[in-house]
Amino acid sequence: MAKFMLLLYDNPATWQNMGPEDMQKAIGKYMAWAQKLRQKGILAGSDKLQNDGRVIRKSAGQVRVSDGPFAESKEVFGGHFTIDVASYDKAVEECRDCPHLDYGGTIEVRQVHVLPGV
Repeated sequence: MAKFMLLLYDNPATWQNMGPEDMQKAIGKYMAWAQKLRQKGILAGSDKLQNDGRVIRKSAGQVRVSDGPFAESKEVFGGHFTIDVASYDKAVEECRDCPHLDYGGTIEVRQVHVLPGV
């Protein structure tokens, strides 16, 4: 089996404009989808990121830290699922019923290159 990260991007305004009842309904859909992956034995992990963060860059020998992600971005990285499946095709197939797509989000599928000894 190979390991794939499903990187979830979305427009934060989608969630900010949602009422508490709709938000609870959405969370329930994500939890049910994660449970389905868990029952299949392919869920290796998942996390939702906080809305704020820091961006670190190095330029001319100086490390700079700024607030991020940047508000002018239409989509931001908001979380991930990691699954163990045989191929890209299988990873994509598992995403077809992910609720993230129902809320206008984008899913980037990337195979993990596992480094020995890390």
